[in-house]
Amino acid sequence: MKLWGGRFNKETDKAVDDFNSSISFDCKMYKEDIEGSIAHVTMLGKQGIIPAENAETIKAELGNILKDIEDDKIEFSLEAEDIHMNIESILIERLEGIGKQLHTGRSRNDQVALDVKMYTRNAINDIKGEVKNLLSTIASLAEQEKLTVMPGYTHLQKAQPITLGHHLMAYFQMFKRDYERLCDCLGRMSLCPLGSGALATTTYPLDRHLTAKLLGFEGPTENSLDGVSDRDHVAEFIFDLSMIMMHLSRFSEEIILWCSDEFSFIRLDDAYSTGSSIMPQKKNPDIAELTRGKTGRVYGSLITILTILKGIPLAYNKDMQEDKETLFDAYETVKMCLPIFAKMIETMTVNTEKMRNGAKGGFTNATDAADYLVKKGMPFRDAHRVIGEMVSYSIGEKISLEEIPLSKLKEFSELIEEDYYQAIALETCVNERNVYGGPSPDALGTAIDNAKRFLESL
Repeated sequence: MKLWGGRFNKETDKAVDDFNSSISFDCKMYKEDIEGSIAHVTMLGKQGIIPAENAETIKAELGNILKDIEDDKIEFSLEAEDIHMNIESILIERLEGIGKQLHTGRSRNDQVALDVKMYTRNAINDIKGEVKNLLSTIASLAEQEKLTVMPGYTHLQKAQPITLGHHLMAYFQMFKRDYERLCDCLGRMSLCPLGSGALATTTYPLDRHLTAKLLGFEGPTENSLDGVSDRDHVAEFIFDLSMIMMHLSRFSEEIILWCSDEFSFIRLDDAYSTGSSIMPQKKNPDIAELTRGKTGRVYGSLITILTILKGIPLAYNKDMQEDKETLFDAYETVKMCLPIFAKMIETMTVNTEKMRNGAKGGFTNATDAADYLVKKGMPFRDAHRVIGEMVSYSIGEKISLEEIPLSKLKEFSELIEEDYYQAIALETCVNERNVYGGPSPDALGTAIDNAKRFLESL
């Protein structure tokens, strides 16, 4: 007989049991469910709602059930529907009448809202740890490649010379914002829904502030309807995970390009690559490709949770059972991607010569050539036109801007002198960009120092 079956005159159809059951996936929340129950029964005993000795007995047995689950001694029942009813059924089986007192003043609605919030809180802290590790890896690589000149791109066309360190630190900023978003999400889920009941609290004298404190929350939720129906934190967390995956996917795309023969900017370690079943020469960037592919999976979870929530009236609806699989899958996907991606980039080999040669081509110093004329007194728009004509000439002659003889340069502008060649050298182009946030060694050094201080503060 189901724990809620008193009002019913016949058993539910087996297909309905299968359709209704969530134990196959919400069993992941067994620890959160038991922790919530321990806090709840502690409060019941303290408030005199149930005898204090019974509360202690229930707490002790819940601890035993937790240990038995972790020792793989318990097999959950499909008939009990979910993790909440499974644990309560086991408790009642072991303690009989005393076990039946656990659910006093509580509904599965506030119970599941609590479990999901606690699970999400733990998941956020796990992901924060993985993002921090990735940030540390990126900062170390950036410092190592501080002087490695490479082409910067817009529209995937060579634009201006930068350094690999500067490029990597762009990703540091992205993942830093991701870390901060996770912290913000934690801050907005600091209130405990336990005690909200089914939707309208209860007539028992619950101490919701006590249960909130015992479970590490700042306080109880302010509205019981919102307490049981709020899944904003799930949607926000999955959004944060989607942003992390978007940044990983962008980075993956560049890794995939860079390790191709056409670029040859990097070489991935054999331990983080795969081969072909037919082409013996192949070395494939499968980790980067899978990360890029799994991004769509996490995006799907975000669309799923938003769609689930968009049309349900207050308070709890069974639709909300669908929040868990999407939460679990998104979290587990990102948790799998982050550490292996960090190891992939940590172990890659940088071809500094190829990167530098890449910066030599594509007229990446054209802006610097224009700036040279501006500093000689020419208006920028005129300088832009003159250098454009020089680029056109160089393309026709199959030479670079620095290979144009001084005599020919004078035909484009009398302002050009011998110092022009030093002004458009790659190192000059990089070193002179000493504006805060720029690629010069000094500016990049400041960015890396800031990054280190941020990491130390975590």
